[in-house]
Amino acid sequence: MASSRKSQQSPNPGKRIAVALSGGLDSVVLLDTVCKAQAKSGNKSQSTNQVYVFHVHHGLQKAADEWLIFCEKLAKQYKVHFDFRLLHLGADEARGNIEARARAGRYEALADLCEEYGIEDLLLAHHQNDQAETVLLQLLRGSGVAGLSGMPQARGLSSNQRLTLWRPLLNQSRQELEAYAKEHRLKWIEDPSNQDRKYRRNAIRKDIIPKLEKIQPEALANMARSAELLGEAQTLLNRLAQQDGKSILIEDQLKVSPLLALAKDDLPAANNVLRYWLHIQNLAMPSQERLQSWWRDLAQVKTDSKLEWLHDEKKIYLWRGALQVGNAEEGRWILKTLPANSKQLGLPADWVKDAQVNNQITLRERLGSEKIQIKPKTPRKTLKNLYQEADVPPWERQAPLLYIGEELIAVAGIGLSYPHLKSTGRRVLPEWVQNPVK
Repeated sequence: MASSRKSQQSPNPGKRIAVALSGGLDSVVLLDTVCKAQAKSGNKSQSTNQVYVFHVHHGLQKAADEWLIFCEKLAKQYKVHFDFRLLHLGADEARGNIEARARAGRYEALADLCEEYGIEDLLLAHHQNDQAETVLLQLLRGSGVAGLSGMPQARGLSSNQRLTLWRPLLNQSRQELEAYAKEHRLKWIEDPSNQDRKYRRNAIRKDIIPKLEKIQPEALANMARSAELLGEAQTLLNRLAQQDGKSILIEDQLKVSPLLALAKDDLPAANNVLRYWLHIQNLAMPSQERLQSWWRDLAQVKTDSKLEWLHDEKKIYLWRGALQVGNAEEGRWILKTLPANSKQLGLPADWVKDAQVNNQITLRERLGSEKIQIKPKTPRKTLKNLYQEADVPPWERQAPLLYIGEELIAVAGIGLSYPHLKSTGRRVLPEWVQNPVK
């Protein structure tokens, strides 16, 4: 992703909120209502919110550049801050479910923008029709309560714990939004891909929903109400999973032995605990077939055996009697400069600088015989023993080792070579930083 033209930030105090603007009817109406509400509040108080407008350029349509220009001009018209992200879908992503890939990338891009500008509230323009389409799509997929509860009016985002997504138009129909737009003479753009029935959502929008409304005029409102009720039911199921999983859900792990014991007595309860664990790991719900295959695997596997599942583009491992989601193995070593008054041990900065100049800092793959001393008055130990003592799972032992010359200096998840550390003078601290999960 890339970012470009940024509007000048206002020095005025006030909370910052952001509106995701695609240029379509719903987001244009949302922006108009937000700005008019801000104008009214500004007449009464000097501490009004600062409004930011964020646009995601997908590059999937020929007119995408024109949409970007339209959104930027609209932001200038309302005199609000504007920024955007270019979203590049790779060849592998384009071959898959393009709708899902684009949606995931869009949320990631918006979260990045909110992080950059210190925004904790992001407003999305999903409306009642969108909710009905989502419920019908999930119903066709055979989803459970979680899927059928649709989109919540507010939720947090896993990639940014401080960010809350809001959907203030969720109880408004598209017909009501169109009436508002015409009354206030708003202009918007139409995405031609919304007419393409090869996408299931469009087929539902064009073919199914109009027929449902003929049968039942309140169909959209009724489906939205059902989604809200199912959302409440899912909240109760999550609470039940927490109670049933007290001896099963340990931090980020899922203990297999008590899970199997629960499944033997109450399989629906065990399924609920397993689904809840997947939910808090930000993973998709499994199909019924996949869920059944997992139970077969768990019933047959031995205590000390290894098990690996690929699910939702992540790996789930069985290790030491517990299921865990493998962390990203890709990352990089960084050299962090310690403050002058810090008491933390670090490597002499001049020594590290000389090593950099002479190209003596290298990254090497683990061979199996390496040793390092990480504590005072202790012998050098093999990495195998140190990994075992630290309970580092096998899939987290793949980070490259940091060498200066022929000296092993740092091991991710283990520590630094103690004999090389100093407590005074200019110091740097090697840190292994994992790449963010996409």
